[in-house]
Amino acid sequence: MYAISLGDDGAEMRPLEPWQADEFLAHMDRGREFIGARNGLPDVVTDLESSRAFLRLYAEKVAADTGRIHGIWSDGTLVGAVILRRLDTAAGYAEAGCWLEPAAVGKGLVTRAAHALIDWAITVRGVHRVEWIVSSDNLPSIAVARRLGMTLDGVLRESYSYRGARHDEQIWSTLAPTWPPLPTP
Repeated sequence: MYAISLGDDGAEMRPLEPWQADEFLAHMDRGREFIGARNGLPDVVTDLESSRAFLRLYAEKVAADTGRIHGIWSDGTLVGAVILRRLDTAAGYAEAGCWLEPAAVGKGLVTRAAHALIDWAITVRGVHRVEWIVSSDNLPSIAVARRLGMTLDGVLRESYSYRGARHDEQIWSTLAPTWPPLPTP
């Protein structure tokens, strides 16, 4: 397995795999209410079996080259993840996403991890366009899109229902020709 350093604070990202289902479930349990305020994943990952099934789904996406999931570890504890929900290298398209548990918020971990994953999609896999789709009321995720240098393409009004309410979605994107490279150490 490989790990990608996220900076001098010892944080790192590495692939999340089905054998880590217990650690993933513990992470989800620590952040269930916080993550669930904006993300439906805590409703999906509720026990060890569903945790393993979710990670297996991403293992199958990796095998099919249609998606990726990388955990974010801080001080040896899984505290969040970045994903390529969709990856279509033939079409040159990917959709990125993320989440964190409360203890990891405000440290720049998601921005650094998302930058590394998006950079890989663009520079290694040849993706031309990466989207970041976010609820219009998810201000922390919108701030990440801005820090990544993404452009707001538009708003899909009341485009999805979550926990009994209709929500607007913002579509942010970056294109390969304007993507900023990773900073050099």
